[in-house]
Amino acid sequence: MRWRPALWVRRWLRDRRGRRAVRLERRQKAQRPSFRARRLTVLSAFAVIALVMLSGAVEHQILEVDFLQKEGARRYLTRIDIPVHRGQITDRDGAILAASAPVDSIWVDPRTLRPDHPGIAALAKALAMSGAELRGKLAKAQGRAFLYLRRRALPEEVERVMAAVEANDIPGVELQREYRRYYPDGEVFAHAIGFTDIEDNGQEGLEFAYNDALKGAPGLRRVIRDGRRWVVKDVESIRAPQPGRDLVLSIDRRLQYLAYRELKAAVQKHRAKSASLVLLDVSTGEVLAMVNQPSYNPNGDRSGTGGRLRNRAVTDLFEPGSTMKPFTVAIAMDAGRIRANTVIDTSPGYFSVGRYQVKDHHNLGAIDIATLLRKSSNVGSAKIALDLSPELFWRGLHNLGFGTPTAAGLPGEAGGQLAPPKDWARIEQATMSFGYGLSMTPLQLAQAYAVLAADGVRRPVSVLKVDEPPAGQQVLRADTARQLRNMLEGVATREGTAPRAAVPRYRVAGKTGTVRRLGASGYTKDSYIAVFAGLAPVGQPRFALVVTISEPSAGKYYGGEVAAPVFSAVMEGALRLLNVAPDADPATDIRLAQAGGAP
Repeated sequence: MRWRPALWVRRWLRDRRGRRAVRLERRQKAQRPSFRARRLTVLSAFAVIALVMLSGAVEHQILEVDFLQKEGARRYLTRIDIPVHRGQITDRDGAILAASAPVDSIWVDPRTLRPDHPGIAALAKALAMSGAELRGKLAKAQGRAFLYLRRRALPEEVERVMAAVEANDIPGVELQREYRRYYPDGEVFAHAIGFTDIEDNGQEGLEFAYNDALKGAPGLRRVIRDGRRWVVKDVESIRAPQPGRDLVLSIDRRLQYLAYRELKAAVQKHRAKSASLVLLDVSTGEVLAMVNQPSYNPNGDRSGTGGRLRNRAVTDLFEPGSTMKPFTVAIAMDAGRIRANTVIDTSPGYFSVGRYQVKDHHNLGAIDIATLLRKSSNVGSAKIALDLSPELFWRGLHNLGFGTPTAAGLPGEAGGQLAPPKDWARIEQATMSFGYGLSMTPLQLAQAYAVLAADGVRRPVSVLKVDEPPAGQQVLRADTARQLRNMLEGVATREGTAPRAAVPRYRVAGKTGTVRRLGASGYTKDSYIAVFAGLAPVGQPRFALVVTISEPSAGKYYGGEVAAPVFSAVMEGALRLLNVAPDADPATDIRLAQAGGAP
């Protein structure tokens, strides 16, 4: 029979195993990781995030709704200018000399058109630039929404570019309507009118001088744009546009063309470096023509090479030479020092002033004032000037407008040089009497000759058309001016220095000047400025005209040979175009023709 433990032993053993299992289970449970803290941490984090998001939503949707709406509107709501026409410039009869034509500017959105787009080469070719240049522009503009490719493009250029865009499926290229300045008469009016820059701001001439009036003020409106910058809605008008004011010039287009043609032909014929011409209406002070050589085309090349941009008629100073002699005589006559029949002894053709000598080309002997002017005697003119006090002589020259700008309204106008009388040496007073030692512009000289034409009245010069003739200032006695005109008539005859200045059927008064140019080391011996200044008709003067031609190099250089023919051609055209009645005896024309003057 098999032995079995006692019942109580079996129970003890079972209980012991049970207790051991419980202890083992407890030990295993104690060693197992607890996720309760992690769960609490994660749940707490989610609760905080939900709370933050809820508070943000409340703030944005309830508390900051106005601010956010404004910020959103700013992304699409913007203000844009309303472009305005720049005012037109016309001649005195309404012919358009400068106008603004609507054109397109080409722009691109660099965010849409990337530098690596396959159509870049075709677009660059249409824009007349290299592919590398266009890619560089686009690369620099990355992040921007707007980049000009061409401002105020020509119509054919716009057509070429948009054709390339369509053919190559190029995105982001758009057009913007603007205005481009156009000058129908090109170089003929270039110096008087000037031109504008790419932003339509005046840069030269009257475009610059009257820029504010011509430009006007663009309007302003608030609009909503879409993502492509197209205007999709007009919100409101902020400021109404104010178009530029039109400018009506005193210049007559017909006379300007005539003057330009004759001056250019003379420069080419005599191979001169530069030239200027100014024509004034003596009854109003209006500039009827103002031209220079060399010129430029304001619609094309605007480079200043060779001083082409300078309006030499108002910026370039020169010594007037013998064209000053009539004013020396006029001042002395007004002061009662001489009369028309006064005789001056110029023998033996020179005289000394200190250690200097004043000379004539020939010994003219004893001459009256008319002969002095007709034969252009330096000796006679210097003797008259030295008989005047420096203060009297200076005041007479100053009253004629020398030494101060004419204030005609043209930019860059020079005032010339007229030193105070206290600084004059005796020889300076002598040389100023025949046009050396002082300087002026062609416009100033024309204004002074207009004084002789207007019976001694100096009127302000104007490049704008005037409705009523200004009163002016009496600076010479009327009888002095009339006597000077009669004496200067002899200059344009066979006995004078400029028979080629004569105009058929009209009496002409004027004076030649052949001026040595002042160089770095003194007066040159082979470089001259040929000048002729005059007026017509002598009986009732209508025009004063000055012609200067600098450095003629084809052989002739005297004022009577180079400048006087231009004076004759322009003056004749002006008198006939404006229907001025002839005042000459027909017999005079026959004598002039025999003397080699105007035919």
